[in-house]
Order: sequence, then structure tokens, then C-alpha cells
Amino acid sequence: MGQKKLIRFEAIKGFENVLEYPKEMKGKWHTFFKNDHPITLELACGKGEYSVGLGRLYPERNFIGIDLKGNRIWRGAKTALEEGLNNVAFLRSHIDKLADYFEPGEVAEIWITFPDPQLRNSRMKKRLTFPRFLRLYRQVLQPGGPVNLKTDSPDLYGFTKAVIGLYDLELLADDDNIYAKGEVSPELAIKTHYEGLDIAGSNRVHYLRFRINGDLPPEKDQQLKEMFAVTEDDETPETDTED
Repeated sequence: MGQKKLIRFEAIKGFENVLEYPKEMKGKWHTFFKNDHPITLELACGKGEYSVGLGRLYPERNFIGIDLKGNRIWRGAKTALEEGLNNVAFLRSHIDKLADYFEPGEVAEIWITFPDPQLRNSRMKKRLTFPRFLRLYRQVLQPGGPVNLKTDSPDLYGFTKAVIGLYDLELLADDDNIYAKGEVSPELAIKTHYEGLDIAGSNRVHYLRFRINGDLPPEKDQQLKEMFAVTEDDETPETDTED
């Protein structure tokens, strides 16, 4: 690990807005924020640009960026502290441990911003909109709580639309090129470090907003794999995500 990463890992241990694997916070986030405002999660938050940006836009709401890599979290956490954004915090953990930190219904909304699209279909189980993750989100979301996906990956965008259709999720918004109209909402105008890199090389950003209003039948998982031509030989072992 590089010297800069080590310094940042050490620094976040002293940041009052960063928590690492805080199982004691489950059901008690109102005591951390000192209010009962709704909580929004940014998953695979990276440097936390969306958590910080949303915190600026909505002081009456609380935001928690979640990522495993503390050297990335450092940037967003430091900015939030410098700007006095008491409604923004960061949680260092694996995303598939959400239920360890949040009670059912404790989360109002979820944002997934420019996650690793896991392009190989053999790794689709690691995509943050794969059904195993959506079932987890449903556990912690309040009834009707939306999930937002913003990505420059046409593959992840198309895959997520297929999941929404196959599992009968409620599609609230669908835009395959948010900047084409020249004007976007303040929420969608927030840009992450990864958006600026345009890794997909598509020169367009996709957006989906949907609700998970019911169960996601496990028997449909095999149908999803068949849609994307995934065989048992292709699949990689299921491990904790580090996105």
C-alpha cells in the first residue's frame, strides 16, 4: 500500500464523520446525526462526491456514503468536515453487510453512482443491481424507498433495465443520455471523479430510478443468467463485494 494511502487510512480514524464496521449504530443513526431526518445511502461512494453534493442540496436530509476503500472515503469526509456538513457521514464496510448497520425501514433512498459495471457476464453477481443486492436493499429501505442508478456503462444500464422488467420492479425514471437535453436536475448534475474519466468511452450518462415494491423470486435468477448466457462454468465464487 502506498504511503499516501496509509496516511489517509490513519487520518480517517480520527474523523468524527467516518465509521468503520459500526454494528452498534443499527437502529440508532438518529443519535449520530442528532435528528430524525430521512437517511440516503450512496453505495460504492468512492470519493464521496454524491454524498457531499446531496448534503449541500438538502440540509434537511442525512447522507451516508459507503465504500470499503478508506483512502477514497478520506476525500469526501475531509470536504464534509471542512464545509461543516453535519448531515454527511461515511461508513467503511462491504456493501453486502448493510443489514448489519441498518434496521428494516431505516433508509429512505439509495444512490448507486458510477459503480464498477463488472462487464464480464460471469461476474454479474457482483453488479450492484443484481437481485441478491436488491433483496438486501429492500431489507433496509422504507416502503416505497427508491433506488437510483447513474452510470456511463451501457452494459450495466441495459442489465439493470432487464432486471427491472424481469422482476416486475416499478420503473420511475429512465434516461439513456441525461445531458442530451442540455439541462438536468441539480441531483443529476453532481459529477463524480469517475464520471469525468468517461471510462466507458460512450460520452453519455444513463440514469434509472426504480422501487422494489415486492419480493424478487429466486427462481427468476436462473432465467436472468440465461438471458445473459451465463453458465455454471462461467460463474465466479460469490464473495463480499469491495466496490
